[in-house]
Amino acid sequence: MRILLLNMYYPPDTSATAKMAAAVVEALAARHEVTVLCGRPSYDPSERHPWRLWKTENGKSGRVVRVGSTTYARLAMKTRVINYLTYTALAIPLSLFLECDVVLAMTDPPFEGIVGAIVATLKRKPYVYNIRDLYPDMAIAGEIMPQGWLSRVWEKLDRWALRRATRIVVLGEDMRARIVAKGVPAERMKIVRDGAEIANREFLPGEVDREVVRTIRGDDRFVLLHAGNLGFYGAWQALVRGVQSLASEGVGLVFVGGGAQSERIQAMANGAKNVRFLPFFPASKIPSVLAAPDAHVITVRRGLEGVVVPSKMYGILAAGKPILAVAPAETDAASLGARYGFAVSADPDKPEEITETIRALAKSPENLANMGRHAEAAAPDYDRVNELQKFVQILEEAVHA
Repeated sequence: MRILLLNMYYPPDTSATAKMAAAVVEALAARHEVTVLCGRPSYDPSERHPWRLWKTENGKSGRVVRVGSTTYARLAMKTRVINYLTYTALAIPLSLFLECDVVLAMTDPPFEGIVGAIVATLKRKPYVYNIRDLYPDMAIAGEIMPQGWLSRVWEKLDRWALRRATRIVVLGEDMRARIVAKGVPAERMKIVRDGAEIANREFLPGEVDREVVRTIRGDDRFVLLHAGNLGFYGAWQALVRGVQSLASEGVGLVFVGGGAQSERIQAMANGAKNVRFLPFFPASKIPSVLAAPDAHVITVRRGLEGVVVPSKMYGILAAGKPILAVAPAETDAASLGARYGFAVSADPDKPEEITETIRALAKSPENLANMGRHAEAAAPDYDRVNELQKFVQILEEAVHA
C-alpha cells in the first residue's frame, strides 16, 4: 500500500506533530510504502535546509519530499502564517504528482485537514484525517482568531473535510465526543492515543538523577509538578491560586518548561515561594523529572475539553505516578483517572476546590501510593507500540472501505 502523509513539520523539526509523524511513518513503513510531504524545517529544528522548490530525501522509513516553504521563526504568528501558506501553495500541486493509495493528513498547519481533503478529492483517493488538535475551535478558544466571517468559513470547510474523511483518528474519548457534536457519525472515528514506551517505564534507582530530583523538590514537603508546554489551554490562574494558599503546609508547585503563557503565569504567582519555575531538562533526564514529584498536574480550562488532549498523561502513568487533573470531568485525564483510580480531579474554575483536593492528597500518603499503583497498572493499556499498530490497521481498512 502506498501512503501519502501530509504534515508541514517533520524531523529535524522538533514539534510534537513532527515526532508523532515520524513514529507513524516508522510503524507504517514496516509493511507499506510511505511518502511524507512536508515543508522546510522551521520548528526549532536541529538543522536548517537551503531553499529549493522541492527536495526529495530517501530515508530508511520511506521517502520525504520537502517543498520550499518559508522558515520564519514560529514565535511570531504573522510570519508563522506565511510559513503555513507557502507550504500549502506548494504542497497541493506537488501532491498531484505523488502516487498513493490513501491520503493521511495531520494538523500542521492548523488547516491541514482541509488541505488533505482537497488533495484526496483531486486524486480520488480514500482520506484519513488524524486530528492532533481540533481547529478552528482551538484558535477561537485561544483568542488567536476572533469569531467572525473567517472563523465561520474555516468551520464550514473543516466540517466538509470531516465529512470527506473515510476515517477520522482522534486522541481520546473527549475529542471524539466533541466531533460527534459537529454531526460526524461516531462509527467513522477511531481513537489512537499517543501512549508511552511502556517497556521503559520501570526506572532503576541508579537511572534516576538525584540532583534533578533535589532541584525539583526543593525544600517542600509535598511537590506537584507540571512539566511541559505552558500554553493557553491550562487553567493557570485557578491552579496557582489554589496552591498559593498551601505554602504554610509545605506544598509546592513546580513548572518545568516554557511557552506562550510563561510570563503571564509567573506574574500570577507574584513571587510566591511555593510556586517555582524551571527550564526544560535534557531528554535523557525525563525519567528523573517524572520520578521527582509526589503527583503530576494536568490542566485543561473549561471549554477546551476535547479540543486539546495532553499526551503527557501516558508518560506519567508509565512512571507510576498519581495525577491531579485540574480539568472538566469530561476530559480524558479526569474521566479515565476516575475510572482506573490513578487521578483525582478538581474544577478548573474553583481555586478553593483545587486547594482542598491538593490538601487531601498531601495528607494521605496511603491514597497517593495506591493511585501510583493504579497508574502503573493502567500504563500497559496505552503502550505506544500497540497504539501505532492500531494506526496501521486503520489505514489498511480505509483503502478497502
